[in-house]
Amino acid sequence: MTAGNRGSAPDPDGAEGPFRGAGNCATGPHRPAAGHETEPTPAVSAPSFQEMWRDLAPIGRNAASGGYRRYAWTEADTDCRTWFEAQARTRGLAYEVDRNGNQWAWLGDPAGGDAVVTGSHLDSVPDGGAFDGPLGVVSSFAALDELRARGARLARPLAIVNFGDEEGARFGLACVGSRLTAGQLTVEAAHALRDADGISLPQAMERAGYDPGGIGADPERLARIGAFVELHVEQGRALADTPHAVGIASAIWPHGRWRFDFHGEANHAGTTRIEDRRDPMLTYANTVLAARKKARLAGALATFGKVAVEPNGVNAIPSLVRGWLDSRAADQHTLDEVIAEIERAAVERGERDGVDVRVTRESFTPVVEFEHTLRDELGRILGKGGRADVPVLGTGAGHDAGILSGAVPTAMLFVRNPTGVSHSPAETAAEDDCLAGVTALADVLEGLACR
Repeated sequence: MTAGNRGSAPDPDGAEGPFRGAGNCATGPHRPAAGHETEPTPAVSAPSFQEMWRDLAPIGRNAASGGYRRYAWTEADTDCRTWFEAQARTRGLAYEVDRNGNQWAWLGDPAGGDAVVTGSHLDSVPDGGAFDGPLGVVSSFAALDELRARGARLARPLAIVNFGDEEGARFGLACVGSRLTAGQLTVEAAHALRDADGISLPQAMERAGYDPGGIGADPERLARIGAFVELHVEQGRALADTPHAVGIASAIWPHGRWRFDFHGEANHAGTTRIEDRRDPMLTYANTVLAARKKARLAGALATFGKVAVEPNGVNAIPSLVRGWLDSRAADQHTLDEVIAEIERAAVERGERDGVDVRVTRESFTPVVEFEHTLRDELGRILGKGGRADVPVLGTGAGHDAGILSGAVPTAMLFVRNPTGVSHSPAETAAEDDCLAGVTALADVLEGLACR
């Protein structure tokens, strides 16, 4: 396979599945003692890449939109978790669920230390695409199959992980599973999370059959990890016009979510004079436009993508409009300035409209510079495979790898996205590029775990 070749975009609903031609590797169990080399003996036929993708593709897919609704601790999430466990057990891997609901599949002794871990997530944003998250998980199992086909002898334990609730679609906070593990989300804050129906995170976990009593920081597990490498579809077009199917992440922009509450006065839409209104919708609308302008001038990003209105009647002036702002920038100073400008514009317009404006920061992730030593090692390994000058690029999207970066060395690989579209049913990647990503990930895992 040539990394620069472009194939047609895979069809998640295809009868034969995408990624035709991917190898079907035989696998089997092996649990060596800590410090011993792992040379797994093939015993059981594992599903090929296209078979895995075909089986996973229908889960949580909405027939009307074509997008995915795989929200944390729902039926679709349970089905994804069942799929992950089946992949682990088929390959004879040691399967476990940690205290925060993250799933792990181990080759070698989990307590051996200095493990090389890969994986991503299986949940989605509302009506999201097929590739964001699942590509990394499916690629991880396929990369392990490729290592086994090569007869690789691993000197370090290897694990595949599915982090829970990465997108934050249900409870409004991204990367809940990895944040809890890394101690970036306290138990108290986690218990306070509620979905749109008022169901708390612990309640949702219990209803899904998981005991939330042990959630919280997990330094013992993190201490086992020597390196974490996450493969992800590119969320942008940096690779689209290059001959490269795979790139290496340099950094994740600082980013956060802010809730803007615009409090006005409910009244009758047909009888209240314009000059007598305290309409929070006007203030909200002006703030949306201000956010676009401030971000554009600063070279940053700002998006109001979610809104709630009370009482939400066609013939009623709202009493409250609540909007959620997502904003990102290449550096902390720029992001701070943009948020301050947007808040200032909202307050000034609110004074004119007779509307009270309150702003609450709900989540924030500072800039993540992936560890240079590990990043450079990925470049060296991939360079050996004939991928000269593998692109190194930054991203505005958050990832579990970014959350873990403060505790363990982390790195990321990106697979080319021809349109740059993400968080949408139109999200895609070419077949050849996805397969090139599997090979690149296998090369990296072999280079890190076989030393």
